[in-house]
Amino acid sequence: MPEVLIIGAGPAGLAAATAARRAGARVVVLDAAEDVGGQYWRHLPQQRPAGREEVLHHGWERFTGLRRELTGVEIVTGAQVWLAERHDGRPPTVHILVGPADGADRVRRVFDPGALVLATGAYERTLPFPGWDLPGVFTAGAAQALAKSERVAVGRRVLVAGAGPFLLPVASSLIRTGARVVGVLEAGGWSRLGRAWTARPTELLSASHKAGELAGYARDLVRHRVPYRVATGVIAAHGHDRVEEVTVARLDAQWAPVPGTSRRVAVDAVCVGHGFVPRSELAVAAGCQTGPDGTVVVDADCRSSVPGVFAAGEITGIGGADLALAEGTIAGTVAAGAAPTSAQRRDVLVYQRFATRLSDGHGIRPGWAEWLADDTLICRCEEVTAGELRDIAAATGSRGLRSLKLSTRAGLGVCQGRVCGRSVEELLDRTTGGLLDPGRTANRPLAGLVRLGELARTQGDPS
Repeated sequence: MPEVLIIGAGPAGLAAATAARRAGARVVVLDAAEDVGGQYWRHLPQQRPAGREEVLHHGWERFTGLRRELTGVEIVTGAQVWLAERHDGRPPTVHILVGPADGADRVRRVFDPGALVLATGAYERTLPFPGWDLPGVFTAGAAQALAKSERVAVGRRVLVAGAGPFLLPVASSLIRTGARVVGVLEAGGWSRLGRAWTARPTELLSASHKAGELAGYARDLVRHRVPYRVATGVIAAHGHDRVEEVTVARLDAQWAPVPGTSRRVAVDAVCVGHGFVPRSELAVAAGCQTGPDGTVVVDADCRSSVPGVFAAGEITGIGGADLALAEGTIAGTVAAGAAPTSAQRRDVLVYQRFATRLSDGHGIRPGWAEWLADDTLICRCEEVTAGELRDIAAATGSRGLRSLKLSTRAGLGVCQGRVCGRSVEELLDRTTGGLLDPGRTANRPLAGLVRLGELARTQGDPS
Protein backbone atom coordinates (compact mmCIF):
# COMPACT_ATOMS: atom_id res chain seq x y z
CA MET A 1 0.00 0.00 0.00
CA PRO A 2 1.62 3.31 -1.08
CA GLU A 3 2.36 6.00 1.48
CA VAL A 4 1.25 9.54 0.77
CA LEU A 5 2.68 12.30 2.96
CA ILE A 6 0.68 15.53 3.03
CA ILE A 7 2.08 18.76 4.45
CA GLY A 8 -0.69 21.10 5.52
CA ALA A 9 -4.11 20.36 7.03
CA GLY A 10 -6.14 23.22 5.58
CA PRO A 11 -8.80 22.73 2.89
CA ALA A 12 -6.32 21.45 0.25
CA GLY A 13 -4.52 19.12 2.65
CA LEU A 14 -7.70 17.65 4.13
CA ALA A 15 -9.20 17.08 0.68
CA ALA A 16 -5.98 15.41 -0.45
CA ALA A 17 -5.90 13.19 2.64
CA THR A 18 -9.47 11.97 2.27
CA ALA A 19 -9.07 11.39 -1.48
CA ALA A 20 -5.82 9.44 -1.04
CA ARG A 21 -7.36 7.37 1.76
CA ARG A 22 -10.38 6.53 -0.39
CA ALA A 23 -7.97 5.40 -3.11
CA GLY A 24 -6.37 2.94 -0.69
CA ALA A 25 -3.18 4.75 0.28
CA ARG A 26 -1.61 4.89 3.72
CA VAL A 27 -1.73 8.59 4.54
CA VAL A 28 0.17 10.80 6.97
CA VAL A 29 -0.75 14.48 7.41
CA LEU A 30 1.59 17.03 9.00
CA ASP A 31 0.52 20.43 10.30
CA ALA A 32 2.17 22.96 12.58
CA ALA A 33 -1.10 23.90 14.31
CA GLU A 34 -2.72 22.14 17.27
CA ASP A 35 -5.65 20.93 15.19
CA VAL A 36 -6.63 20.43 11.57
CA GLY A 37 -8.53 23.01 9.54
CA GLY A 38 -5.85 25.49 8.53
CA GLN A 39 -6.42 29.23 8.57
CA TYR A 40 -9.77 28.93 6.79
CA TRP A 41 -11.32 26.63 9.41
CA ARG A 42 -9.38 27.99 12.35
CA HIS A 43 -11.41 27.22 15.46
CA LEU A 44 -11.33 26.75 19.18
CA PRO A 45 -9.59 23.55 20.36
CA GLN A 46 -11.73 20.50 21.15
CA GLN A 47 -11.12 21.03 24.89
CA ARG A 48 -13.14 24.28 24.78
CA PRO A 49 -15.39 24.24 21.72
CA ALA A 50 -17.82 26.99 20.82
CA GLY A 51 -21.53 26.39 21.26
CA ARG A 52 -22.34 27.22 17.62
CA GLU A 53 -19.09 26.89 15.70
CA GLU A 54 -20.91 26.79 12.36
CA VAL A 55 -21.94 30.45 12.72
CA LEU A 56 -18.31 31.57 12.45
CA HIS A 57 -17.30 29.52 9.41
CA HIS A 58 -18.45 29.05 5.84
CA GLY A 59 -18.51 25.44 4.74
CA TRP A 60 -18.39 24.14 8.30
CA GLU A 61 -20.35 21.02 7.35
CA ARG A 62 -17.77 20.30 4.66
CA PHE A 63 -15.01 20.57 7.26
CA THR A 64 -16.71 18.28 9.76
CA GLY A 65 -17.34 15.78 6.97
CA LEU A 66 -13.70 15.81 5.93
CA ARG A 67 -12.58 15.44 9.53
CA ARG A 68 -14.83 12.39 10.00
CA GLU A 69 -13.22 10.78 6.97
CA LEU A 70 -9.75 10.99 8.49
CA THR A 71 -10.22 7.64 10.22
CA GLY A 72 -7.12 5.58 9.49
CA VAL A 73 -5.07 8.67 8.61
CA GLU A 74 -2.12 9.51 10.88
CA ILE A 75 -2.39 13.18 11.86
CA VAL A 76 0.74 14.77 13.27
CA THR A 77 -0.03 18.20 14.71
CA GLY A 78 2.51 20.59 16.18
CA ALA A 79 4.80 19.42 13.37
CA GLN A 80 7.37 21.95 12.15
CA VAL A 81 8.78 20.88 8.79
CA TRP A 82 12.24 22.41 8.71
CA LEU A 83 13.93 20.61 5.82
CA ALA A 84 13.02 18.96 2.54
CA GLU A 85 16.14 17.01 1.57
CA ARG A 86 16.26 16.84 -2.21
CA HIS A 87 16.91 13.63 -4.21
CA ASP A 88 17.11 12.86 -7.92
CA GLY A 89 14.07 11.16 -9.41
CA ARG A 90 12.01 10.78 -6.23
CA PRO A 91 10.29 12.86 -3.54
CA PRO A 92 12.46 14.56 -0.94
CA THR A 93 13.12 13.26 2.55
CA VAL A 94 11.08 15.38 4.97
CA HIS A 95 12.52 16.29 8.37
CA ILE A 96 10.21 17.54 11.10
CA LEU A 97 10.25 18.52 14.77
CA VAL A 98 7.13 17.73 16.79
CA GLY A 99 6.19 19.80 19.81
CA PRO A 100 5.58 23.39 20.89
CA ALA A 101 7.45 25.91 18.75
CA ASP A 102 9.21 27.31 21.81
CA GLY A 103 9.76 23.91 23.44
CA ALA A 104 13.22 22.55 24.19
CA ASP A 105 12.40 18.85 23.82
CA ARG A 106 10.79 18.56 20.40
CA VAL A 107 10.82 15.09 18.85
CA ARG A 108 12.57 14.56 15.53
CA ARG A 109 10.90 12.50 12.84
CA VAL A 110 11.96 11.73 9.29
CA PHE A 111 9.74 10.65 6.39
CA ASP A 112 10.67 9.12 3.03
CA PRO A 113 7.27 9.11 1.30
CA GLY A 114 6.26 7.37 -1.86
CA ALA A 115 4.41 10.55 -2.84
CA LEU A 116 4.43 14.02 -1.30
CA VAL A 117 1.55 16.51 -1.47
CA LEU A 118 2.45 20.10 -0.60
CA ALA A 119 -0.59 21.99 0.68
CA THR A 120 1.22 24.67 2.65
CA GLY A 121 -1.11 27.56 1.86
CA ALA A 122 -0.07 31.20 1.74
CA TYR A 123 1.21 34.11 3.76
CA GLU A 124 -0.91 37.20 4.06
CA ARG A 125 0.55 40.24 2.36
CA THR A 126 0.31 43.70 3.85
CA LEU A 127 1.77 46.63 1.96
CA PRO A 128 3.94 48.91 4.13
CA PHE A 129 2.90 52.46 4.95
CA PRO A 130 4.13 55.07 7.46
CA GLY A 131 3.22 53.87 10.95
CA TRP A 132 2.39 50.26 9.99
CA ASP A 133 4.72 49.08 12.77
CA LEU A 134 2.64 50.75 15.51
CA PRO A 135 0.91 48.49 18.06
CA GLY A 136 -2.72 48.19 17.04
CA VAL A 137 -1.97 47.71 13.35
CA PHE A 138 -2.86 44.11 12.52
CA THR A 139 -2.94 42.05 9.39
CA ALA A 140 -6.51 41.23 8.45
CA GLY A 141 -5.76 37.52 8.82
CA ALA A 142 -4.35 37.94 12.33
CA ALA A 143 -7.46 39.82 13.41
CA GLN A 144 -9.69 37.10 12.02
CA ALA A 145 -7.58 34.36 13.63
CA LEU A 146 -7.92 36.00 17.04
CA ALA A 147 -11.65 36.38 16.50
CA LYS A 148 -12.15 32.78 15.38
CA SER A 149 -9.77 30.86 17.62
CA GLU A 150 -9.77 33.02 20.76
CA ARG A 151 -12.98 35.10 20.44
CA VAL A 152 -10.83 38.20 20.99
CA ALA A 153 -11.56 41.58 19.38
CA VAL A 154 -8.40 43.45 18.39
CA GLY A 155 -9.99 46.78 19.32
CA ARG A 156 -13.20 48.61 20.12
CA ARG A 157 -13.15 50.93 17.08
CA VAL A 158 -11.60 49.11 14.12
CA LEU A 159 -11.03 49.96 10.45
CA VAL A 160 -10.58 47.17 7.87
CA ALA A 161 -8.68 48.08 4.71
CA GLY A 162 -6.78 46.57 1.79
CA ALA A 163 -7.96 44.61 -1.23
CA GLY A 164 -10.02 41.55 -1.99
CA PRO A 165 -13.17 39.78 -0.79
CA PHE A 166 -11.29 38.52 2.30
CA LEU A 167 -11.89 41.91 3.93
CA LEU A 168 -15.60 41.09 4.23
CA PRO A 169 -15.34 37.93 6.39
CA VAL A 170 -12.74 39.71 8.50
CA ALA A 171 -15.20 42.52 9.17
CA SER A 172 -17.94 40.00 9.99
CA SER A 173 -15.67 38.15 12.42
CA LEU A 174 -14.81 41.42 14.17
CA ILE A 175 -18.48 42.36 14.45
CA ARG A 176 -19.21 39.00 16.09
CA THR A 177 -16.58 39.65 18.75
CA GLY A 178 -18.22 42.93 19.69
CA ALA A 179 -15.91 45.36 17.88
CA ARG A 180 -17.32 48.42 16.16
CA VAL A 181 -16.13 48.30 12.56
CA VAL A 182 -16.01 51.91 11.36
CA GLY A 183 -15.48 51.04 7.71
CA VAL A 184 -14.24 48.59 5.08
CA LEU A 185 -11.95 50.16 2.48
CA GLU A 186 -11.24 48.41 -0.84
CA ALA A 187 -8.28 49.77 -2.82
CA GLY A 188 -9.72 48.80 -6.21
CA GLY A 189 -12.16 51.12 -7.94
CA TRP A 190 -15.60 50.30 -9.33
CA SER A 191 -14.35 50.41 -12.92
CA ARG A 192 -11.75 47.71 -12.41
CA LEU A 193 -13.97 45.64 -10.12
CA GLY A 194 -16.81 45.84 -12.58
CA ARG A 195 -14.69 44.68 -15.52
CA ALA A 196 -13.38 41.71 -13.53
CA TRP A 197 -16.67 40.50 -12.10
CA THR A 198 -19.03 41.15 -15.04
CA ALA A 199 -16.86 39.61 -17.78
CA ARG A 200 -18.16 36.25 -19.05
CA PRO A 201 -21.10 36.20 -16.60
CA THR A 202 -22.15 32.63 -17.46
CA GLU A 203 -18.94 31.36 -15.82
CA LEU A 204 -20.20 32.62 -12.48
CA LEU A 205 -23.20 30.27 -12.57
CA SER A 206 -20.96 27.34 -11.65
CA ALA A 207 -19.83 29.19 -8.52
CA SER A 208 -23.23 30.63 -7.64
CA HIS A 209 -22.93 29.65 -3.96
CA LYS A 210 -20.33 32.42 -3.67
CA ALA A 211 -23.16 34.90 -4.11
CA GLY A 212 -24.78 33.52 -0.96
CA GLU A 213 -21.55 34.10 1.00
CA LEU A 214 -21.29 37.65 -0.34
CA ALA A 215 -24.91 38.35 0.56
CA GLY A 216 -24.30 37.18 4.13
CA TYR A 217 -21.35 39.53 4.56
CA ALA A 218 -23.29 42.39 2.97
CA ARG A 219 -26.13 41.83 5.45
CA ASP A 220 -23.65 42.08 8.33
CA LEU A 221 -22.33 45.40 7.02
CA VAL A 222 -25.81 46.83 6.45
CA ARG A 223 -27.18 45.63 9.80
CA HIS A 224 -24.30 47.21 11.69
CA ARG A 225 -24.13 50.31 9.46
CA VAL A 226 -20.58 49.66 8.33
CA PRO A 227 -19.67 51.85 5.32
CA TYR A 228 -17.95 50.15 2.37
CA ARG A 229 -15.70 52.38 0.25
CA VAL A 230 -13.86 51.49 -2.95
CA ALA A 231 -10.79 53.19 -4.46
CA THR A 232 -9.79 54.08 -0.90
CA GLY A 233 -6.95 52.98 1.34
CA VAL A 234 -5.04 53.54 4.56
CA ILE A 235 -1.82 55.40 3.66
CA ALA A 236 -0.52 56.17 7.18
CA ALA A 237 -1.11 55.34 10.85
CA HIS A 238 -0.51 57.73 13.73
CA GLY A 239 -0.14 57.40 17.48
CA HIS A 240 2.28 57.32 20.39
CA ASP A 241 2.21 54.00 22.26
CA ARG A 242 -0.31 52.54 19.78
CA VAL A 243 -2.38 53.55 16.80
CA GLU A 244 -4.82 56.37 17.52
CA GLU A 245 -5.67 57.60 14.02
CA VAL A 246 -5.15 56.59 10.42
CA THR A 247 -4.94 58.69 7.28
CA VAL A 248 -7.16 57.40 4.50
CA ALA A 249 -7.21 58.71 0.94
CA ARG A 250 -8.85 58.12 -2.39
CA LEU A 251 -6.67 56.02 -4.70
CA ASP A 252 -6.37 56.27 -8.46
CA ALA A 253 -6.46 53.28 -10.80
CA GLN A 254 -2.80 52.48 -9.98
CA TRP A 255 -3.45 52.84 -6.21
CA ALA A 256 -1.52 56.12 -5.91
CA PRO A 257 -3.13 58.56 -3.43
CA VAL A 258 -5.21 61.28 -5.09
CA PRO A 259 -3.95 64.70 -3.89
CA GLY A 260 -6.33 66.60 -1.64
CA THR A 261 -8.46 63.59 -0.67
CA SER A 262 -6.77 62.49 2.55
CA ARG A 263 -8.52 62.64 5.91
CA ARG A 264 -7.93 61.26 9.38
CA VAL A 265 -10.10 58.66 11.10
CA ALA A 266 -9.95 57.93 14.85
CA VAL A 267 -9.40 54.21 15.58
CA ASP A 268 -7.77 52.04 18.21
CA ALA A 269 -7.02 49.24 15.74
CA VAL A 270 -6.66 48.88 11.99
CA CYS A 271 -6.66 45.58 10.09
CA VAL A 272 -4.94 45.65 6.71
CA GLY A 273 -4.56 42.95 4.07
CA HIS A 274 -3.67 43.22 0.38
CA GLY A 275 -3.93 39.60 -0.68
CA PHE A 276 -1.69 36.59 -0.22
CA VAL A 277 1.72 35.24 -1.21
CA PRO A 278 2.22 31.50 -1.84
CA ARG A 279 4.03 29.74 1.00
CA SER A 280 6.37 27.99 -1.38
CA GLU A 281 9.69 27.63 0.48
CA LEU A 282 9.28 23.85 0.88
CA ALA A 283 8.44 23.53 -2.81
CA VAL A 284 11.52 25.57 -3.71
CA ALA A 285 13.66 23.46 -1.36
CA ALA A 286 12.30 20.31 -3.01
CA GLY A 287 13.34 21.65 -6.43
CA CYS A 288 9.86 22.37 -7.80
CA GLN A 289 9.58 24.84 -10.67
CA THR A 290 7.87 28.08 -9.69
CA GLY A 291 6.40 30.91 -11.74
CA PRO A 292 7.26 34.63 -11.65
CA ASP A 293 4.71 35.20 -8.87
CA GLY A 294 6.15 32.42 -6.70
CA THR A 295 3.40 29.90 -7.40
CA VAL A 296 4.33 26.25 -7.91
CA VAL A 297 3.93 25.14 -11.53
CA VAL A 298 1.72 22.02 -11.80
CA ASP A 299 -0.02 20.09 -14.54
CA ALA A 300 -3.70 19.13 -14.68
CA ASP A 301 -3.04 16.32 -12.17
CA CYS A 302 -1.37 18.73 -9.70
CA ARG A 303 2.05 17.16 -10.42
CA SER A 304 5.00 19.46 -9.91
CA SER A 305 8.23 19.31 -11.88
CA VAL A 306 9.71 16.91 -9.28
CA PRO A 307 8.71 13.24 -9.65
CA GLY A 308 6.31 12.16 -6.93
CA VAL A 309 5.72 15.68 -5.62
CA PHE A 310 2.27 17.25 -5.94
CA ALA A 311 1.04 20.72 -4.99
CA ALA A 312 -2.47 21.94 -4.24
CA GLY A 313 -4.19 25.01 -2.89
CA GLU A 314 -2.83 28.51 -2.55
CA ILE A 315 0.76 27.59 -3.45
CA THR A 316 -0.39 26.91 -7.02
CA GLY A 317 -2.32 30.20 -7.24
CA ILE A 318 -4.39 32.25 -4.83
CA GLY A 319 -7.98 31.16 -5.36
CA GLY A 320 -9.75 30.54 -2.06
CA ALA A 321 -11.02 27.49 -0.22
CA ASP A 322 -13.16 26.04 -3.02
CA LEU A 323 -10.24 25.87 -5.44
CA ALA A 324 -8.02 24.46 -2.70
CA LEU A 325 -10.55 21.71 -1.99
CA ALA A 326 -10.86 20.86 -5.68
CA GLU A 327 -7.10 20.76 -6.26
CA GLY A 328 -6.51 18.80 -3.06
CA THR A 329 -8.92 16.13 -4.25
CA ILE A 330 -7.05 15.81 -7.55
CA ALA A 331 -3.62 15.77 -5.88
CA GLY A 332 -4.57 13.15 -3.28
CA THR A 333 -6.25 10.91 -5.83
CA VAL A 334 -3.34 10.92 -8.28
CA ALA A 335 -0.71 10.66 -5.51
CA ALA A 336 -2.42 7.43 -4.41
CA GLY A 337 -2.24 6.03 -7.93
CA ALA A 338 -5.88 6.52 -8.92
CA ALA A 339 -7.52 8.66 -11.61
CA PRO A 340 -9.71 11.72 -10.94
CA THR A 341 -13.21 11.89 -12.35
CA SER A 342 -14.24 14.34 -15.04
CA ALA A 343 -16.43 16.15 -12.48
CA GLN A 344 -13.45 16.63 -10.19
CA ARG A 345 -11.41 18.09 -13.02
CA ARG A 346 -14.30 20.36 -13.99
CA ASP A 347 -14.47 21.74 -10.43
CA VAL A 348 -10.82 22.81 -10.66
CA LEU A 349 -11.44 24.68 -13.92
CA VAL A 350 -14.51 26.45 -12.49
CA TYR A 351 -12.65 27.77 -9.47
CA GLN A 352 -9.51 28.62 -11.43
CA ARG A 353 -11.64 30.99 -13.49
CA PHE A 354 -12.97 32.46 -10.27
CA ALA A 355 -9.36 32.94 -9.07
CA THR A 356 -8.57 34.83 -12.28
CA ARG A 357 -11.37 37.27 -11.48
CA LEU A 358 -9.92 37.79 -8.00
CA SER A 359 -6.55 38.69 -9.47
CA ASP A 360 -8.02 40.91 -12.21
CA GLY A 361 -10.23 42.82 -9.80
CA HIS A 362 -8.14 43.02 -6.63
CA GLY A 363 -4.49 42.40 -7.58
CA ILE A 364 -1.93 44.87 -6.25
CA ARG A 365 -1.16 47.91 -8.42
CA PRO A 366 2.25 49.65 -8.45
CA GLY A 367 1.07 53.06 -7.17
CA TRP A 368 1.27 51.81 -3.57
CA ALA A 369 4.94 52.79 -3.49
CA GLU A 370 3.84 56.44 -3.46
CA TRP A 371 2.48 55.94 0.07
CA LEU A 372 6.02 55.56 1.35
CA ALA A 373 8.22 58.19 2.96
CA ASP A 374 11.99 57.72 3.04
CA ASP A 375 11.82 56.76 6.74
CA THR A 376 9.03 54.19 6.29
CA LEU A 377 10.17 50.79 7.52
CA ILE A 378 10.04 48.12 4.85
CA CYS A 379 11.91 45.28 6.54
CA ARG A 380 10.78 45.42 10.15
CA CYS A 381 13.11 42.66 11.41
CA GLU A 382 16.26 44.48 10.26
CA GLU A 383 14.75 47.99 10.46
CA VAL A 384 15.50 48.83 6.83
CA THR A 385 13.66 51.86 5.45
CA ALA A 386 12.43 52.63 1.95
CA GLY A 387 15.03 55.39 1.64
CA GLU A 388 17.86 53.05 2.62
CA LEU A 389 16.75 50.49 0.06
CA ARG A 390 16.74 53.07 -2.71
CA ASP A 391 20.02 54.73 -1.65
CA ILE A 392 21.98 51.48 -1.34
CA ALA A 393 20.66 50.17 -4.65
CA ALA A 394 21.70 53.43 -6.33
CA ALA A 395 25.11 53.51 -4.62
CA THR A 396 26.05 49.92 -5.44
CA GLY A 397 24.60 49.85 -8.94
CA SER A 398 23.67 46.21 -8.29
CA ARG A 399 20.73 44.52 -9.96
CA GLY A 400 21.17 41.19 -8.17
CA LEU A 401 18.65 40.52 -5.40
CA ARG A 402 21.09 38.34 -3.48
CA SER A 403 23.77 41.02 -3.33
CA LEU A 404 21.21 43.73 -2.53
CA LYS A 405 19.82 41.66 0.33
CA LEU A 406 23.33 41.27 1.74
CA SER A 407 24.11 44.96 1.43
CA THR A 408 20.76 46.25 2.75
CA ARG A 409 19.97 43.37 5.19
CA ALA A 410 16.37 43.50 3.95
CA GLY A 411 14.73 40.09 4.26
CA LEU A 412 17.54 38.59 6.35
CA GLY A 413 15.82 38.86 9.74
CA VAL A 414 13.88 36.33 11.79
CA CYS A 415 10.95 36.13 9.36
CA GLN A 416 13.36 35.57 6.44
CA GLY A 417 11.38 37.85 4.15
CA ARG A 418 8.00 36.23 4.74
CA VAL A 419 6.50 39.61 5.67
CA CYS A 420 8.52 42.03 3.55
CA GLY A 421 10.02 39.91 0.77
CA ARG A 422 7.63 40.66 -2.07
CA SER A 423 7.53 44.39 -1.23
CA VAL A 424 11.33 44.54 -1.04
CA GLU A 425 11.61 42.87 -4.43
CA GLU A 426 9.09 45.22 -6.05
CA LEU A 427 10.79 48.34 -4.69
CA LEU A 428 14.24 47.15 -5.71
CA ASP A 429 12.98 46.08 -9.12
CA ARG A 430 11.64 49.59 -9.69
CA THR A 431 14.77 51.29 -8.33
CA THR A 432 17.26 49.18 -10.30
CA GLY A 433 15.32 49.12 -13.55
CA GLY A 434 14.78 45.38 -13.24
CA LEU A 435 16.23 42.74 -10.91
CA LEU A 436 18.27 39.97 -12.49
CA ASP A 437 17.08 37.27 -10.06
CA PRO A 438 13.60 38.04 -8.70
CA GLY A 439 11.92 35.47 -6.48
CA ARG A 440 14.92 34.60 -4.32
CA THR A 441 13.14 35.57 -1.10
CA ALA A 442 11.31 32.23 -1.24
CA ASN A 443 14.62 30.35 -1.35
CA ARG A 444 15.05 29.30 2.30
CA PRO A 445 17.14 26.13 2.73
CA LEU A 446 15.77 25.75 6.28
CA ALA A 447 12.01 26.17 6.19
CA GLY A 448 11.60 26.73 9.92
CA LEU A 449 13.41 27.84 13.05
CA VAL A 450 15.53 25.04 14.54
CA ARG A 451 18.03 25.08 17.39
CA LEU A 452 21.62 24.01 16.92
CA GLY A 453 21.11 21.49 19.69
CA GLU A 454 18.18 19.97 17.80
CA LEU A 455 20.31 19.73 14.67
CA ALA A 456 23.08 18.02 16.64
CA ARG A 457 20.92 15.26 18.03
CA THR A 458 21.14 11.94 16.26
CA GLN A 459 18.32 10.15 18.04
CA GLY A 460 14.81 10.49 16.76
CA ASP A 461 11.75 8.59 15.70
CA PRO A 462 12.22 7.85 12.00
CA SER A 463 9.09 6.83 10.18
